[in-house]
Amino acid sequence: MSNADGRSDPTVTGSAESATAPSGAAPFEVGEFESDGLRLYYEIHGHGPNVLVYIHGILLDANLNRRLAVDLAAKGNRVILLDLPGHGLSDKPRRASFHRMDTYARHVVALLDHLGIDKAVIGGVSLGASVALMAAAQSPQRVQGLIIEMPVLEWAVPSAALTFVPLLLAVHYARPVVRAFAGVMRRLPRTGIGALDSVMNSLSNDPLETAAVLHGVIAGPITPTVDERTAMMMPTLVIGHGADRIHPFHDADRLALRMPNARLVRASSLFELRVRPGRLTNEIADLLDTAWQASEPVHGIAG
Repeated sequence: MSNADGRSDPTVTGSAESATAPSGAAPFEVGEFESDGLRLYYEIHGHGPNVLVYIHGILLDANLNRRLAVDLAAKGNRVILLDLPGHGLSDKPRRASFHRMDTYARHVVALLDHLGIDKAVIGGVSLGASVALMAAAQSPQRVQGLIIEMPVLEWAVPSAALTFVPLLLAVHYARPVVRAFAGVMRRLPRTGIGALDSVMNSLSNDPLETAAVLHGVIAGPITPTVDERTAMMMPTLVIGHGADRIHPFHDADRLALRMPNARLVRASSLFELRVRPGRLTNEIADLLDTAWQASEPVHGIAG
């Protein structure tokens, strides 16, 4: 990205060095759009009016969810994968203020505007689940339904801090080592396995880019308030599991109980949707059918 005088903006870097685009002729549409001065990358899988926007986890990218997108597209849905700022093939600003959850949510709505889409089901995993909830709080009239995979809510905040604060300190104080390792990762060929390639792209990021994402996410709001979540009326699928402290099942369970039209599904493990996706993919497809077949328009937030 450049400033008005043509000089490179020192807070924004291109993405080609730290992430690898899908190789060969991709069997899906790819595009870019500008939101708040940032160039953001997206993919569109499938066709038709039933739209799902699905968002990756922290420091990952669209590769993580590409198999899910392909499987859901085969069921007649249109699935859009977005790389948030600081992730994947999107611009990577090096200021933490670009990486707040509420700011990320505005980019999701900007994507809908760019594509001329009035409403979509919004979903995501971990970070992406929080962004989906934020989008529903900010723009409920644009959200037809929600898919919340492994939410990170109040009970998870201490564990998330214990995980991400040391990581933030490491990429800051061990920057030369991290940068050298990232250079090695950038040179390694990608495997074609979406989730693994997503991790490899994450490890290829410059440490200043990683630090900005972590700082922004830690410093900003993590999730809408309890009252805001309780008022969300759209059909919602919550997917939880009990295998780690960052995504405690308690958070998923309480979220599903508080949201009037939510249903909870327990995953067998952290990796089920990426390794043995059949059962959970069918659950997600059922939610999409329910959301788009609603007899009354979904208004989103109770008055």
